[in-house]
Amino acid sequence: MTMRVTGGLLRGRRLRVAGSTRLRPTSDRVRGAIFSILGPDACVGAKVLDLYAGTGMLGIEALSRGAESAVFVEVDSTLVRRMRDNLREMSVEKRALVVRGRVERVLDDLDGRYDLVFADPPYRDEVWDELMDRLGKKGLVSAQGAVVVEYRQGTAMAETYGTLVRETRRRYGDSGIAVYRSRVR
Repeated sequence: MTMRVTGGLLRGRRLRVAGSTRLRPTSDRVRGAIFSILGPDACVGAKVLDLYAGTGMLGIEALSRGAESAVFVEVDSTLVRRMRDNLREMSVEKRALVVRGRVERVLDDLDGRYDLVFADPPYRDEVWDELMDRLGKKGLVSAQGAVVVEYRQGTAMAETYGTLVRETRRRYGDSGIAVYRSRVR
């Protein structure tokens, strides 16, 4: 299976994706919509955090569109190996760090503030309230930073989580996308 980068310097480049029963890659259409919602300069110079990274496509898209760096967090060792291979093949590995581990554990070890956070956990996992509360309180999201979440349509997502306030939400088939902005002063 392959996926293609939809924008930026790597636009059109194809990445190989490891097969996994847990994997539900974000489609080209939805990825394009996410970056359209964020705006053309959202990634320029940004520090990106890609949680439940899977294929790593959201973080790779951000790097392609000018992100300074990206941290990818994924628990599946096969997906981690493929992600590292793809980062190397795209020549962006020096701006990327892949962390193998459960997001719930890794969050406590992350330093710094991120300008753009992607969260796309497996639909069967019910992690939203805990995850979003931690992101909204821990200080991982920079002032005016964005958190983009992809969830199963019908999942109850609050308007606010700590310092995170929902800016917009959209529906794409059985997926929902919501963008939260940090209101840290």
